[in-house]
Amino acid sequence: LQSAMASSERIFGLLAQLSVKRTFAKYSEVAPANGMSGADAAAAVLRYSGLPGLTINPIEGHLTDHYDPRNKTLNLSADVGQARSVAAIGVAAHEAGHAIQDAHGYWPMTVRQTLVPAANIGSSVWMLPVFAGFILQQSGLVTIGLVLFSAVVLFQLVTLPVEFDASHRALVALEETNLLAAGEIDGARAVLRAASLTYVAGFVAALGQLIYFFIVSRE
Repeated sequence: LQSAMASSERIFGLLAQLSVKRTFAKYSEVAPANGMSGADAAAAVLRYSGLPGLTINPIEGHLTDHYDPRNKTLNLSADVGQARSVAAIGVAAHEAGHAIQDAHGYWPMTVRQTLVPAANIGSSVWMLPVFAGFILQQSGLVTIGLVLFSAVVLFQLVTLPVEFDASHRALVALEETNLLAAGEIDGARAVLRAASLTYVAGFVAALGQLIYFFIVSRE
C-alpha cells in the first residue's frame, strides 16, 4: 500500500513539475506586444488595484518569486522580473495578486499565514514521534506526530484557494488593463494553470502520507 501510494504521488508530483517547466519555457519565448517586463506588469497591476506604493524587489534563484506579507514587498527573480515574456508577466501578475489579497483581507490568505508557524514546526519534527511510537509501540507518540503533520496538510489545503484566487485576480487585471492581448492571455493562463498543479500535487502527497500513517498506526 505504501509503495503504491508513494509511487502515485511521486509520479503526480513529477508530472506537475514537468508541466510547469515546459509551459514556462514555452511562453518565455513569447514576447508580449506591450514590451513590458514582469516587474513592469506587476507594477501596472498594483497601480490598477490601488497599490502603487508597494515595493518590488529583485531576488536570486529560478522561479523563487513571492509576495511577503510581513514587509509588504513583491519579490521577483530575474527570470520573471527582468524578462520580457508572456510567462514572466503571468507569474509577476500572480504574485501581485497575492498583494491584492493581502490588501483586501482575503481570509484564506490570513488563515494560511496563521498556520505558517505550526506547519513549519510540524514539517520539521512530525517524523520523530511517529517513528519513535512505532519502534516503542506507543500509539500516543504516533498520534502526536500525526497531529503535528496535520498542520502541514491543513496548510497545503488552505494554500489551494489562495493560489487559485491569486491567479484569477492576475488574469482579470491583465485583461481589464489590456496589458496582454487575447492570445497572450491564453499563454499566461496556461502558465498559471500548470503552476497550480504543483500545489495540488503537494496537497495530495501530504494527505496521502497522513492517511497512510494513520491506517498503519491503527493496525
